[in-house]
Amino acid sequence: MIVDTHLHVIDQTALDYPWLAGVEPLNRNWTYDDYKLEARRAGIDATFHMEVDVAPERIEDETAYVGTLADRPNSLIVAAIASCRPEDEGFPAYLERQQANPLVKGFRRVLHVMQDDLSEGARFRENIKLLAGTGLTFDLCVLPRQLDKAIALADLAPDVTFILDHCGVPDIAGDARQPWQDGIAELAKRPNVVAKVSGVVAYADAETWIADTLRPWVEHTIKSFGWDRVVWGSDWPVCTLGGGLMAWVAATHALLEGASEDERRKLLSENARRIWSL
Repeated sequence: MIVDTHLHVIDQTALDYPWLAGVEPLNRNWTYDDYKLEARRAGIDATFHMEVDVAPERIEDETAYVGTLADRPNSLIVAAIASCRPEDEGFPAYLERQQANPLVKGFRRVLHVMQDDLSEGARFRENIKLLAGTGLTFDLCVLPRQLDKAIALADLAPDVTFILDHCGVPDIAGDARQPWQDGIAELAKRPNVVAKVSGVVAYADAETWIADTLRPWVEHTIKSFGWDRVVWGSDWPVCTLGGGLMAWVAATHALLEGASEDERRKLLSENARRIWSL
């Protein structure tokens, strides 16, 4: 069975998502009910909700909303990765509030759509250090040209576990191997960073990709980080831009054909259960 570490629920009747206006294919409701049956059919038995970059004033509302989904009978949702703003002076108080919520297992501040120097600010960096000792992780969503920013954060806070989203967002459709390839190898030298094998179907050509199209990108990520520091995510509904959940799950199994059963279990479920103490 699979632990999906990257589900986005979009409910425009409950929350505000300013960025959706610029992404028309995703600009509608994508509900937990839409996801759950397909996920169960794919062999997913536990799911993390990943924050969806709601309007800043709705961040804590989003976490509360996810809590209502997790409280449903037989819900797949077992954890939430909450949005945060480490650049804000109110972050320490926010962190303290979230520590009281057992559903919250980590945080993410979307960086790949922000100015490159956001994570270099003194307040941002001091606040990231506050995660040390909390057991809470920090997801890094960066472009290949920003991998040096991820490396800097990992070095700055060696006692914090960082999760690199989407294999580092490679340009698969453009076959842009550099600076992605070297950046991944360098980042993987930091033992406090885990790579999430997710999202890649959205970065390939939606009309033509096959499993072997994704293979060099996924295999380089796994080879760099090793089987003990990789987890899996669907990135639903963003994965629908590249074929959907079932296509991505099928491609994942094809890509793992040469892996041992132990290696498969680590990527698909065991590492996630260990890292987040499920």
